[in-house]
Amino acid sequence: MEKQLDYFFVDGSYGGSQDWFTDFWMHLGGCAAITACDSCIYFSLYYGMKKLCPFELHPMTRQAYIDFGMIMKPYLRPRNHGIDRLDIYVDGFGRYLRNRGETQIAMEMLSGDRPEAEAQTAVRAQIDSGFVIPCLTLDHKAPAMHDYIWHWYILNGYRETNGRLEVKAATYGDFRWLDFPTLWNPGADRKGGLILYRISEKK
Repeated sequence: MEKQLDYFFVDGSYGGSQDWFTDFWMHLGGCAAITACDSCIYFSLYYGMKKLCPFELHPMTRQAYIDFGMIMKPYLRPRNHGIDRLDIYVDGFGRYLRNRGETQIAMEMLSGDRPEAEAQTAVRAQIDSGFVIPCLTLDHKAPAMHDYIWHWYILNGYRETNGRLEVKAATYGDFRWLDFPTLWNPGADRKGGLILYRISEKK
């Protein structure tokens, strides 16, 4: 079983990257804002929600992406301790959506404290339904997760490998396949979680 969502490229990079920003805080801790920008671009491209991204998408240039990230920055403002709770993301990105006049997208939170089986079911259901998944990892003991500690990124695919679920994680303008049981079981007290998108019918 394998499912990968179509995504997008920015000047040849797979999605956006906080490394492109010269703004100190966005370069250091803009991952939540970047994840929201990527979500907006995805919804604009594949759901026709054009007002979510105020820039040309065919193609999107790196400079346009940087400009978009700076628009998103006040809503998901980088801070000393990072955007370390799911509700901060939902509140900030929700304000951006409302200010852009987008009322169809709703968000649910799945805490990293929930059982792995529940999270695996949610990942499969979201991606099967055509939704990318913002994912937050906080502390983590596994060396394979070193680059994802205290970090927001996008999940946009899954596959079964030797009976284990792997997820496609997009961040820093590239992607990697991560072992989901490892991702979901950090061996630490501080855990992140998933943002689950929903789209309601137009009224």
